[in-house]
Amino acid sequence: MNRYPWWKYLILGVALLIGLLYTLPNFYGEAPAVQVSSGKATVKLDPAMVTRVQDVLTKANIKADLVQMDGNSVKARFGDTDTQLKAKDAISKALNPDPNDPSWIVALNLLSRSPAWLTSLHALPMYLGLDLRGGVHFLMQVDMKTALTKKAEAFTGDIRTLLRDKTIRHAGITREGNDVVVRFRERAVLTQAQALLTDQLTDLQWTETADGAEFKLTGSLKPEAARRVQDAALKQNITTLHNRVNELGVAEPVIQQQGADRVVVQLPGVQDTAKAKDIIGRTATLELRMVNTSTEALEALRGGGPVPFGSEKYLEKDGSPIVVFRQVILTGDSLTDAQAGFDGQNSNEPAVHLTVDAKGGRIMRDVSRENVGKRMAILLFEKGKGEVVTAPVIRGELGNRFQISGRMSSVEANDTALLLRAGSLAAPMEIIEERTIGPTLGKENIDKGFASVGYGFAAIAVFMCAYYLLFGVFSTLALAFNLLLLVSLLSMLQATLTLPGIAAIALTLGMAIDANVLINERVREELRAGASPQAAISAGYERAFATILDSNITTLIAGLALLTFGSGFVRGFAVVHCLGILTSMFSAVMFSRGLVNLWYGSKKKLKSVSIGQVWRPAASPEDQPAVEA
Repeated sequence: MNRYPWWKYLILGVALLIGLLYTLPNFYGEAPAVQVSSGKATVKLDPAMVTRVQDVLTKANIKADLVQMDGNSVKARFGDTDTQLKAKDAISKALNPDPNDPSWIVALNLLSRSPAWLTSLHALPMYLGLDLRGGVHFLMQVDMKTALTKKAEAFTGDIRTLLRDKTIRHAGITREGNDVVVRFRERAVLTQAQALLTDQLTDLQWTETADGAEFKLTGSLKPEAARRVQDAALKQNITTLHNRVNELGVAEPVIQQQGADRVVVQLPGVQDTAKAKDIIGRTATLELRMVNTSTEALEALRGGGPVPFGSEKYLEKDGSPIVVFRQVILTGDSLTDAQAGFDGQNSNEPAVHLTVDAKGGRIMRDVSRENVGKRMAILLFEKGKGEVVTAPVIRGELGNRFQISGRMSSVEANDTALLLRAGSLAAPMEIIEERTIGPTLGKENIDKGFASVGYGFAAIAVFMCAYYLLFGVFSTLALAFNLLLLVSLLSMLQATLTLPGIAAIALTLGMAIDANVLINERVREELRAGASPQAAISAGYERAFATILDSNITTLIAGLALLTFGSGFVRGFAVVHCLGILTSMFSAVMFSRGLVNLWYGSKKKLKSVSIGQVWRPAASPEDQPAVEA
């Protein structure tokens, strides 16, 4: 009746082992480390950097506990802060000979002290949020007016191209604010143009007005189209911010939308506010220029003469110099998309497919027609310094859509597409709120939060053991198992723990023990009713399960609502809350039942159980048997 099959005990044993393994890394703490990441969009990190960093440390007589490549960075862990600072200086000098033009970002960081065998099992500690680890908080506002203005400028070029292709004569196209105004001298021509533009440019709403002897057609962005433009600008800015924040080595940064035009950026562990602002506010621009292949330019490349007038010398990705004209053919503002793909006309070689707006397409047609067989360089400028991303040869006349191919791998094609697509912000951003939380305050929050959970657990354990005796001990062990599972799940998911998350853990303890209280009281009721101990245990667990399931499902629904509609700290609370409900169901019912079965299940002639005082109601006078004469 009260015996588990072997496979259930196996499941409990495996769950206990996994819980211990994945909870363990959280107790090792963090060690000072140095992180190396790419400082330029055109510089790519590869596994060879691990060996390079090790060589630098060896030459400087600095011993590292661990050097490994982790995602987009190489991290070296050290035993103390002094060694960390010495290593940072040595690595910076070796990797960045010119401090004014650093190719690599060498930053201080913290790394888990977990042993290698735990790390090899992907057993990693939970991330700590801004309120627990310290760091910086920015609230940034996106300039939506600029985003709409850019869209109106793009429409201006599209309209000019459409009217020219259909040979519809106009008296001028201008932009007035976010509206595009097209003037005509004849009413019939206006009607023809209006039909064409309404069909081709569905995001614009056209209004006809008279302006003296001329007729004016005004195109205004529809409200739903304006919202799409603003949403796209916000999403692109968030994506670009993610790419930039990765350079800071922040563990689990928070970058999310707040309202219609604001972005919250939280960087746990970052104390250098000035450096964070420099990285986040960095501007990157793309320019297309023709390569100068004149005799003077070739002499300059060989070092035999100056760079020709009207030209500049830059470096390609492989480090070789190249001379390009100063005149800019096209900027990144005209680029609307860049995707990696394959060249279908040349043995399926990797290629990058580019799409530009109407104005850019017209310029590309004119320039490419006159420069077939010549090279065109695509340059990326960051902090006033430019580098050549690629310099392909023009094979034929280009238009709105063209491709870059030749001598590149699939990985290089993807990297180039990413550089071209996400190099700059879609609209300017301004920091309107800035907060810094020190590591001392974060440590104080951790200590207080964990102390609250510990005291709560101890108080529950004392009450349960005193009130339910041995069954209270089983309930306390099940509660500890629940806490172990919850922490291990959060660690496996690499969740970010915040103060609200700690509050959710404390709440989970109370909810988990509530299920055991229901079970214990149900067993007591069965014993009061006269059931045998074995039958009371079986009936108590089976009949309490429905009540436990109903209460947990309703609470889970509330938690899922918080998870779906909440944001920020509310979502962090909801994640821990929902996971805690699931683990409490498993531990309160299956684990505690396993302990009870293990203790009492083999006893065939069980006369009593240690579950505290079983109060039996006193018999009322009406229940006394009648005595007849």
